[in-house]
Amino acid sequence: MSEKKDLNIGLVGYGFMGRTHSNAYCKVSNFFDLEYRPRLKAVCGRSEDNAKAFAAQWGYESVETDWKALVARDDIDAIDICTPNNTHAEIAIAAAKAGKMILCEKPLSMNTAEGEEMVKKIEEAGVANTVWYNYRRVPAVTLAKQLIDEGRLGKIFHYRANFLQDWTISTDLPQGGAALWRLDVNAAGSGVTGDLLAHCIDTAIWLNGGITDVSAMTETFIKERMHNLTGKVEKVGIDDACTFMCHFGNGSLGLFESTRYARGHKALYTLEINGEHASIRWDLHDLHRLEYFDHRDDSLVRGWRSVHVTDGDMPYMDKWWVPGLQIGYEHTFVHQVADFLEGLAKGQPTSPTFAEALETQKVCDAVLSSAASKQWVNV
Repeated sequence: MSEKKDLNIGLVGYGFMGRTHSNAYCKVSNFFDLEYRPRLKAVCGRSEDNAKAFAAQWGYESVETDWKALVARDDIDAIDICTPNNTHAEIAIAAAKAGKMILCEKPLSMNTAEGEEMVKKIEEAGVANTVWYNYRRVPAVTLAKQLIDEGRLGKIFHYRANFLQDWTISTDLPQGGAALWRLDVNAAGSGVTGDLLAHCIDTAIWLNGGITDVSAMTETFIKERMHNLTGKVEKVGIDDACTFMCHFGNGSLGLFESTRYARGHKALYTLEINGEHASIRWDLHDLHRLEYFDHRDDSLVRGWRSVHVTDGDMPYMDKWWVPGLQIGYEHTFVHQVADFLEGLAKGQPTSPTFAEALETQKVCDAVLSSAASKQWVNV
C-alpha cells in the first residue's frame, strides 16, 4: 500500500451538515484504501466558542471566525461549504480564485444566474469540485442506476418522487437566524423546492436523464412569521409545499411532490420508476432495500421482490460489513468523500460537479417560475 497524501480540509459552518461531512472525513480512510487522506485542518464559524467546541469534538487542528482568512491560508487544500445558501457563491468563487478544491452543500446557488457565475469561475480556475447531493450514494439508489443503465427496465414511462416532512406546521415557529434560516427566503432562496425537491430532482436527472419542461404549483400556508433577527412579524417568502409535473428528455413523465406540512413524516423520501419491462422503487425510511418488479418473471412467481442491498457485489458494500448487515444515512457522505478522493487521484471529476448541479438549479427555477405564472415553463 502506497504512502497516503494528506488533503487538508477547511470546513465553513459547523451545523448539521458540518457534522455529517466531518464524520465522513473521519471514517473514509478506515474503510476505503485511497491515495488521499482527509486531514481536518480548520473549521470556521462566526462564534469562536462554538467553533472551538466543534473543533475539539471532531478533531480539527485550528479555528477561524472569518471564512476569508480560511480561504487565504496556504495550508488548506479544499474548502467545504456548509453554510446557508445565500453564502455559497461568494465563498466558492473566492475559494476557486485561491486555487482551492471545493465541496459545496446543496443546492448549488440561490438561482440559475448565480449558479452560472459559480460554474464559470470554478471552471476558469480548474479546481476539483463537487456538490453534496448525497442520496445518489445510497447503495440501493446506486444499484437502481446500475439496473437502469443495464437496460433491465427497458423504455422508461414514469418517474415519481416525493419528499415529505412536518416540522414547520406550528404557527408559532419563527423564521430566520442560525437554526431557522431555511424559512427565510433571503437566506434560503426558496423553501421545499431548493431544500427537498432539489434532492429528488438531482437523483431523477442522474437516473432518468434531463428534464425538459415543468408545470408546478406552490403554497405558503402560513403567510407571516416572527423573524429571529429583527424580532418583527414579517412576510414568509418561501414555499411550504410544491408539486410539479414534468417531461423528461427520454419521453417519460415525471410527478414530484414535497411539503413540510405532512403530519407523521419527518423525512419520507420515496421514488418509483416504471419501465416497459420492470419497475423499481425506494424509500429512505428503508434505505438499504430496493424493491424490484420484473414482468418477464414466470407468472406463478411474478411480484414485487425486496432486494436487501448488503452483498459485497452491490455498490459500495464490499467496503463495509458482511452480507445482511446494513448501513445508513451517514455512510452516503462517506461514499461521496471516497468518490471525491478517488477522482482526485485519477484526475477525474466527481459527480455531481458544479456544472451538473446547475442543471438541478435550472429545474428548481423553472418550477418556481411555473408556479408563479401558472403555466408550463421550459427548463
